[in-house]
Amino acid sequence: MKVTICGAGRTGHLNAVLFKQRDGVEVSVLTSSADLAGKWSNGEQVWRANSSDGSVLAARIDHVGIDPRTALADADLVVVTQPAQARPALLRQIGPHLPENKRVFVGAIPGFCGFDWLAETAFGGRDNIVIWGMKDVPHTAYNLVAGSEVRMGGAKAQLYAALHRREEAAAKEELSDLLGRLYEAPIGILDDYLEITLTPGNALMHPAVLYGLVGPGAPWEEQPFDEPICWWSDCPRAGADMLEACDAENQALKHAAERRLKVDLASVKPLRQELIEAYGDQIGDDSTMYSLLRTNSAYAGIHAPLVANPDGPGLVIDRESRAFHEDIAFGQALLLEVAKRLDVPVPAIETTYHWARAYHGNLPQPPLNFVPSKWAEAIG
Repeated sequence: MKVTICGAGRTGHLNAVLFKQRDGVEVSVLTSSADLAGKWSNGEQVWRANSSDGSVLAARIDHVGIDPRTALADADLVVVTQPAQARPALLRQIGPHLPENKRVFVGAIPGFCGFDWLAETAFGGRDNIVIWGMKDVPHTAYNLVAGSEVRMGGAKAQLYAALHRREEAAAKEELSDLLGRLYEAPIGILDDYLEITLTPGNALMHPAVLYGLVGPGAPWEEQPFDEPICWWSDCPRAGADMLEACDAENQALKHAAERRLKVDLASVKPLRQELIEAYGDQIGDDSTMYSLLRTNSAYAGIHAPLVANPDGPGLVIDRESRAFHEDIAFGQALLLEVAKRLDVPVPAIETTYHWARAYHGNLPQPPLNFVPSKWAEAIG
């Protein structure tokens, strides 16, 4: 079985190493980095994943390169790990090079931000391409040294994936078998891709915590940070409270979609419940959202995106972070579009979205023209 991973960041690196632990799996990595491809060509082909217990997984990656034709040749499964804002161009790039003589499963980890609609737009009527996505990353990953090593965080106890609505029922079993060969955790195939689109994740979590850190009345609203902080173990109470408000609105979107589309989205659970089920005894105190975020050992050591203050001492939020360019400009923007189509008010999500755009000052807004024009029949 050949797997092509598109993207060599934290998630791409870690999954490449994990997949190579399995027998009979060939792993090819498509990267935009000529330097990284050059390192592999020059013999630096062993990638590592370091666990918190001190153990190390190592693997010799079969191919790392910038040419999509070579990377995708004879692929059975394609895994897109690049951030949402990079995916439209990536899908246009890889489309002409996907196998035509067999079924190829093209999916995203994670599959959020409307990947099913995005891929359908990119691939058109190619019926040999099966579109899928995973609900969440199988592990957290951080401290990447590109082409060398990454730190592997906590693992999910159960993994979920979904297929585009256009796919045949038989594809569920085939996808389950493919993913089952790659991951130790059990794989569940969801009934509707909206279960991924509306799963509470970074598009809710990062903007809310940013708002609690540097938003109106926040501790660092008007002053830099003295030292690095962690996203979750240093999350302020105001950030956790805003996150719960945004999550409640996401649940309202779920219920409205169920009524409008006559679908069952029961797997889209409140975020705190999702995290408890995913991380279990890795959480020290799950009694509140605030305590859960601060005591989840799977999140320990994940730093907030800070850079040197260009105007003086200390550190400030990095405006080039994926929290802005993926989670806000793409993820939150899509949730607001869904809310508009479903006629659901989402004031907390709107508050964090508009505040974040103003705070950033120059945040691009990707077009959302990949969302089907008559989805939910709320607009023409």
